[in-house]
Amino acid sequence: MKTVTRCIALIIVALACSQVQAVSVVPAPPEINAKGHILLDYDTGKVLSEHNADMLLSPASLTKMMTAYIIGSELKSGNIADTDMVTISERAWARNFPGSSLMFIEVGTQVAVADLNRGIMVQSGNDACVAMAEHIAGSESAFVDLMNAHAQRLGMHSTTFGNSHGLQHPDQRTTPRDMAILSKALIRDVPDMYALYSEREFSYNNIRQYNRNSLLWDRNLAVDGIKTGFTSEAGYSLITSATRDDMRLISVVMGSPSEQIRAQENRKLLNYGFRFFETITPFPASQVFAEPRVWQGEADSVRLGVGQQSLITIPRGQQRNLHTEVKLEQSLVAPIERGQVVGRLQLSLDGEAIAEYPLVTLDAVERGGFFKRMMDYLKMQFN
Repeated sequence: MKTVTRCIALIIVALACSQVQAVSVVPAPPEINAKGHILLDYDTGKVLSEHNADMLLSPASLTKMMTAYIIGSELKSGNIADTDMVTISERAWARNFPGSSLMFIEVGTQVAVADLNRGIMVQSGNDACVAMAEHIAGSESAFVDLMNAHAQRLGMHSTTFGNSHGLQHPDQRTTPRDMAILSKALIRDVPDMYALYSEREFSYNNIRQYNRNSLLWDRNLAVDGIKTGFTSEAGYSLITSATRDDMRLISVVMGSPSEQIRAQENRKLLNYGFRFFETITPFPASQVFAEPRVWQGEADSVRLGVGQQSLITIPRGQQRNLHTEVKLEQSLVAPIERGQVVGRLQLSLDGEAIAEYPLVTLDAVERGGFFKRMMDYLKMQFN
């Protein structure tokens, strides 16, 4: 009898342990040594960690991300080409930016757009930024107007730019959240331009310079961008993006006390996001969630689904615990078109709503014959 009791007790303990193991424990995000930061998923926009994400800060050379975005957009639209030769003006001359990041272009020389782009994105050259600003808009001030117009269009409503390169300017300000918006736009809208951020070095005029984003050399993280920044007022900033298992994260760290710390804090955020979260497609587009009654139709029911695949970011290992709830807006009366929105599908995890999708009909239902319509009409009065 004691043996049987002991076995039952062991079974209960084992079941309890399995229940504990099924619970996903997500710790609080790491403490980040910076004025402000944000970590989010690129595909879903899910914020995994943030602190002072809306604080107005000086962007320093993070400004060049908007310069790169506009250049990429102009290349994509065909307004400029990589093979264009740009004549370097006195305003773009490297000697105008002593002690700062430079490509070392000389006044009066002609430089290809492709080289200037690498000078901006790999070497962070302030001189190359002015040269490209003048090539695109005629003057740097006109280019700055473009930068601010694009910022508003993208939803960077707390951001204003004062120059094309990021050296200190009274009108230059942004937030970690706005820089995350710009990061997403770079990856999404100008992927060919974004790809240059992964290049580790570039040589021009017999001067070899290395990308300042040290995480490009980290073998444990598949970092492919994005940008460093530093001025004495702004401190040390770094925005990174990395992928793992079809999940892309964007980490923005602004105002760290040193170059080493900005890299360390980005590494902490990326590791946290990849370790404890995953981005998944919760169900296939063709999945049927309900087959409600259809009145006065040739068919008595219709299949309902979401019509499109939608990604969500959840704690790792929790897909099996997702709960779906179907909410119809009204009774369904034929005729019904295929793809017609008739309700909502709510997705929740542990009682918390995490996503909502339009619920659409997967089939069309034509009106039934006269006798069928009359019978259904009578039934509807009683129901």
